[in-house]
Amino acid sequence: MSDAPEGGIARTGSGPAVLRPPGEPGPVGSADPPRNIYRGMPEAERSALWRQRLHEAESGLTRLLASRYDAAQLSGWFGLQAEIFADLPDPVTATAADWQRVFFRGQALMERFLVGRYGEESLLAWAGAIAEVHREVEPDHGRGAADPVHRIARQAELYGSEYEFDDGAGPGRAALTITHCAIWDYRERARRSGVRLTLASPCTYCTKALSANIRAKGYEPSHDLRTGPTGHGCRWEATAAVTAGSDDNISREQ
Repeated sequence: MSDAPEGGIARTGSGPAVLRPPGEPGPVGSADPPRNIYRGMPEAERSALWRQRLHEAESGLTRLLASRYDAAQLSGWFGLQAEIFADLPDPVTATAADWQRVFFRGQALMERFLVGRYGEESLLAWAGAIAEVHREVEPDHGRGAADPVHRIARQAELYGSEYEFDDGAGPGRAALTITHCAIWDYRERARRSGVRLTLASPCTYCTKALSANIRAKGYEPSHDLRTGPTGHGCRWEATAAVTAGSDDNISREQ
C-alpha cells in the first residue's frame, strides 16, 4: 500500500484554492487551477493502489458473505477466489497495467457472483462492507474532507480520467469534478474484447462504493452524474457532518 502525496494548498489568481502535491508548479501565466494533479503518480504507487482496491473489494465481500453465512454458497465462493487470484503477476516485474487487469477481472467476477445470487440490491451491502475495510487500510493525511476526495481523484487517475478539484469551501468541505470518466472507456474496450460485464453502467456500483467510503471516513457524501460533450462524468463533495449545538447548526436555525 502506498500513501498519496501530501497535498499543499495553492491559489492561482482569484480562483478557488486547489490541492496539489508539493513541488508541482502551478500553471504559468494563467488563473486556471491545475488539473489532473496525480498525472505524475509513480508506477509503483499506481500498482499499490490497484492492489489495495482489490484487497478492499475481496475482503469486503468476504465480510458480507460471513454476515450472511450460507453454507451452500461456500464452494462457489472458494472457486471464485481461485479465479480472482489466478495467474497473479510477478510482484517485482509487474506493471500497473498488469495489476489493473487483475483488479478489473476480480471486480467483474465479484459483481457477477453477488448479483447472480442476491440481486443487484446487494451491491449496497457490499459497498458498506468494503467501506469497513477501507476505513482501516486507507491512510488519513490530515486534510479533512479533502482526504476522501483525493482518494477518488487517485482512482480516477488510474483510468486516465479528466478531473479537477474545488477546495475553496474550507477544510470542512471538498469537491471534485470528473469531466470525463475513463472507466467507461476501459469497460467498453473490455466488453468488445469479450469480457462479460454484469452491470450496464459502472455508476451503478461506483456511486454506492464512493459514498460508503466517504462516510467511513466521517464525512457526508453527495454527488451528481453528468453527461455532456466530454462524455460521462460526475461531481463529488465530502462535507463535515453538522453536529447538534455547533455554531454552523445554530446559524442555520437563525
